[in-house]
Amino acid sequence: MTALPEASSPHVMNTYARVPIALSHGQGVRVWDVNGKQYLDALGGIAVNTLGHNHPKLVPALQDQVSKIIHSSNYYHVPGQEALAARLVELSGMTNVFFCSTGLEANEAALKLARKYGHDKGIERPEIVVYEKAFHGRSIATLSATGNEKVQKGFGPLVEGFVRVPLNDIEALKKATEGNPNVVAVFFETIQGEGGVNPMRVEYLKQVREMCTQKDWLLMIDEVQCGMGRTGKWFAHQWAGIQPDVMPLAKGLGSGVPIGAVVAGPKAAGIFQPGNHGTTFGGNPLAMRAGVETLRIMEEDGLLANAATVGAHLKAALERELGSVPGVKEIRGQGLMLGVELARPCGALTLRAADAGLLISVTADSVIRLVPPLIMTAAEADEVVSILAPLVKAFLAEQP
Repeated sequence: MTALPEASSPHVMNTYARVPIALSHGQGVRVWDVNGKQYLDALGGIAVNTLGHNHPKLVPALQDQVSKIIHSSNYYHVPGQEALAARLVELSGMTNVFFCSTGLEANEAALKLARKYGHDKGIERPEIVVYEKAFHGRSIATLSATGNEKVQKGFGPLVEGFVRVPLNDIEALKKATEGNPNVVAVFFETIQGEGGVNPMRVEYLKQVREMCTQKDWLLMIDEVQCGMGRTGKWFAHQWAGIQPDVMPLAKGLGSGVPIGAVVAGPKAAGIFQPGNHGTTFGGNPLAMRAGVETLRIMEEDGLLANAATVGAHLKAALERELGSVPGVKEIRGQGLMLGVELARPCGALTLRAADAGLLISVTADSVIRLVPPLIMTAAEADEVVSILAPLVKAFLAEQP
């Protein structure tokens, strides 16, 4: 029997308030820790493990790739890049792709694209519209674009060039940018992840697309967490019938293998030239194989439809069990990206759920986030609710 790890390690930087669990292996939507305890995985590695764990189609493909070549270099052509880029272009209706390794890198590349777009138009100090409660990463630039003072604290001076606006308020966007010739782009998540599972309304998405077209701005949509089939369409903005000019992707694209991508449409695809941007690990053969196989398996197994139907089932079950409970403010989201907002901070529920055999996270202090693998069944969704609902009710019944 292996002892569970200490809350912190003397040798690993203390950057995570970790749950004292070390996972050993997984199968489907279940994982086991080093002591043999089983958990239902409703977090999916934070919306990463699209195909769950030990998928019978993915694992042999990755083993095959590892036996051939894992990494070469972007000095050379990587055939997998062409294959994955072609699929992403087909699915998005856009034209070109740059590959990197993380969502942060994809968002950083998007910010560079917007700035160079401005400079190419003769704008010396380009500005980008970003949103309250947004989260785009923890590099200095993406941190500056993020709308969370707690995350930013201690890392100033932040990067300039951002105009911040509230969600779903087109008049606020117009007012904040009126008479400003330096604005070059609008940048947001279709459904905010770390900010508390906050969706952009369909009508608002259409209004911003129209405004960007009129003003000749880039519409840049961060689909890192809400993309890759999580809402029941390949990309969450597709519910509004719009198309961005720049779309960062990551997380679920590689089913656990680190991968990021920036998909660009005609207005942005030619901005970067050799020497403007690069990466050591981005677009490596292993990551490309993981992306190609993930998309293939998602199509073969009908996982977009599954995300939509099981997600609706899960949301309805949560509303039935918790919707009228005092202290539950809202249950929101789409597909298998759901948030349950409570009236007070509820970080303690992460450990309590783990003790009960369920993996979740709490984001924005008071929002329970559920982003399970897209292979989850309705029966497994019911199991999530059967574990989570009593924990929430007991927590809310306690004196704060």
